[in-house]
Amino acid sequence: MLAQALESYLKVRRACGFELKSAGNLLRSFALFSGARGKGHVCAQTAIEWAGLARSVHQRARRLGHVIRFTRYIRAENPSHELPPAILGSEKRRRPTPYIFSQENIQRLVQAASQSGYRSLRRQTYSTLFALLACTGLRVSEAIRLRFDDITPDGLMIRSSKFRKSRLVPLHETARAGIERYLERRRPYAPFDDHVFISLRRKPLLVANVETAFQTAVDKMGLPRGPGLSGPTPHSLRHTFAVRALEACPDGRNHITKHMLALSTYLGHSRVCDTYWYLEATPEMMRNTAESCERFVRGGRP
Repeated sequence: MLAQALESYLKVRRACGFELKSAGNLLRSFALFSGARGKGHVCAQTAIEWAGLARSVHQRARRLGHVIRFTRYIRAENPSHELPPAILGSEKRRRPTPYIFSQENIQRLVQAASQSGYRSLRRQTYSTLFALLACTGLRVSEAIRLRFDDITPDGLMIRSSKFRKSRLVPLHETARAGIERYLERRRPYAPFDDHVFISLRRKPLLVANVETAFQTAVDKMGLPRGPGLSGPTPHSLRHTFAVRALEACPDGRNHITKHMLALSTYLGHSRVCDTYWYLEATPEMMRNTAESCERFVRGGRP
């Protein structure tokens, strides 16, 4: 009975755009765990016991959170299910301060990628890819899934990305020219594959490939990082794009609100609060926020 209700729950959530791959596997594990203890309904104590099997505090809270959301759904039809209390802490981890590249270091990164590895298409592939990530703010997964038909006169068509959203990302003429230069050499290299970026094996890139090439370029640069700060990753290029876009925002509440909404849409965020998080990304952004708050408290315009 619990397994049947679970599949109904997953079907409804997925119809709303959630993939729930990991969550689905965890909840099926919980259903099996409950069944092994003769529980046909959600039992709070059993849920807590199952969640407690995870290794870390965060994983335990996450497991219990999945059960709580599932229970809220099935209790609408059958209140005999027990809603477990959220006693294992918060599921949310504090987001680490992102690594933000300077313009000079982005140029150095692209240059390092163009000189790393064999004298082959690999160099053009990763130097073009990193430059594209830096000037568009795309996710790595979005960039490596690009196909020829996704390059349109109006920009890049990002299809069914995170949360199954699609969006159009405008391209500056210099970015478009860079992609075209790369494609002139890439097309004859693997004529039967229409992915924009490919590996030396003539197959679409994997995220792991990108991470390895990125780390190789960063090591070649000897890129420093501050004490206690996380190191750069390919996703840092997206973070950098977002921060620089916010720094270019005009002053004034109405300008900021419109700018933030536009940036959230551009980046493909599901919630605008995820975009507001970038206001904490650099000391300059925090200082500007503090100064605006101080002016507001003193009766000035924020």
